[in-house]
Amino acid sequence: MLKPDALAGLMASDTPHAVLDVRERGAFERGHVFRTTTLPRRQLEFRVPGLVTAPATPIALIDADGALAPLAATTLGAMGYRDVRVLDGGLAAWRAAGRRVVQGLNVPSKVFGERALHEWGTPQIAPHELMRRIDKRDDLVIVDSRTFEEYHRGCIPGSISVPGGELVLRIGELVERPETTIVVHCGGRTRSYIGAESLRRMRLPNPIVALENGTMGWELAGLTLERGANRTAPAPGSKSHVQAAATAKRVAAEDGVRSLGVDDVRRLWDARRERNVYLVDVRTADEYEADHVAGSIWAPGGQAVQATDDYFAVRGASYVFICDGFVRSVMTAAWFTRMGVPDVAVLAGGVSAWRDGGGLIESGQPAPAPFGWDAARAAARYRKPGDLGAALVVDVGMSDAYARGHVPGAGWICRSRLESKIPGVGPDRTRPIVLTCEDGVASTLAAATLAGLGYKEVSVLEGGTRAWTDAGRPLEEGTTRVWDEADDVVLKPYQRGREAMEAYLRWEEALDPDGTSPHRLLKDTR
Repeated sequence: MLKPDALAGLMASDTPHAVLDVRERGAFERGHVFRTTTLPRRQLEFRVPGLVTAPATPIALIDADGALAPLAATTLGAMGYRDVRVLDGGLAAWRAAGRRVVQGLNVPSKVFGERALHEWGTPQIAPHELMRRIDKRDDLVIVDSRTFEEYHRGCIPGSISVPGGELVLRIGELVERPETTIVVHCGGRTRSYIGAESLRRMRLPNPIVALENGTMGWELAGLTLERGANRTAPAPGSKSHVQAAATAKRVAAEDGVRSLGVDDVRRLWDARRERNVYLVDVRTADEYEADHVAGSIWAPGGQAVQATDDYFAVRGASYVFICDGFVRSVMTAAWFTRMGVPDVAVLAGGVSAWRDGGGLIESGQPAPAPFGWDAARAAARYRKPGDLGAALVVDVGMSDAYARGHVPGAGWICRSRLESKIPGVGPDRTRPIVLTCEDGVASTLAAATLAGLGYKEVSVLEGGTRAWTDAGRPLEEGTTRVWDEADDVVLKPYQRGREAMEAYLRWEEALDPDGTSPHRLLKDTR
């Protein structure tokens, strides 16, 4: 067990470590310890091997009150992690000790975004001024630095999707005249500023501005977003490559970004069980899926900077960024260097150099089996869609997927809290229970949990809800039987309405370096 002071000491030390908050994402958003990683207990078997590569790494676990983290510690111990510690009393004890709690998601990145704005003086344009210039048909190029999916849901009218990590490489294909104003926007603030500053580092003659408060500011100003847009930047031509390469070389020199050869990266990766290593491919999804360095994770440049705590958990790990050459990897690595990450490098020559050097190449999006899968599957009893009988059906998938459609009569429980919630709905341990989820994977793992609790008649809907619909069977929609708090899914501020957007922007604009703000993001701070 760790006391609050001991956890604070670990987090302030130079010892590589990970602090994982095993509550659900909604609870984490309401309040958490700054610079911790949200990793709900139900995701441990799937994600920890990629987040913590060295089994001896000190791992601290945080929950609400000390009830959930010991269960997570047992799982991590079975996975081979040798130094797992639990915050005694959970977040409640941390608060009681007078320790600071912050709200929100991806707070370290948002803090850095505000720092970028103020430290480098990013120029901004207000929504109505941009609308006035659009109406005048001024010489503008508006780029959306978010993911394409976010852009497609709603963007500034006429905007072009250029995710942040692609801006330096592709902007030359969109801007032909030095007088053209380049406007960068995202949903709020961070990616607008980081994107605009990336372009400003190119030393272009063009005016470059960030849209103040992004699409949320646009809507709050009473303006209308464009829905369903699908404009993307062309592939970079030779001129764009030359221009971007010159920028990346200068940035690497200015920020001290190291370049490692294939043999150096191979030695680093081979030692990943002794020291934590992240190989990070920052290209587009299509490029990554076509071919990537074996073991590398996909974190496109803009998203890696926007959500560092989602992608990476170990403080003091080694990072190697990878692209097709060096432009995108250098630009991402430079931002990580400016964020204060001490051990950052790029793979010289990118994926092609790795291949030419005899390194293993993979394709597709890796989908390794979760820890414990083989044993859970071997022990599970499966039922076909037409064979549920009078069993109690429990869905342990995501709550939003349950709401969109579930097996008729099924109730929902978050798998993270299955042990504490199942007695309330299935106190008779001899009653038949059928577990399901979207694809049958989480429910198979949940079956092993119930078997360990002494439930005698547990089976799994083979293939999950997907198999149910494939068999032509109807689904029941809505939150009809929610037997647990649906805090596993967090809505974006713009999905919550005007008041939430206003609160979010007030909160973010006033963030201090420690992740706190004088403005409350959410009313509930449990």
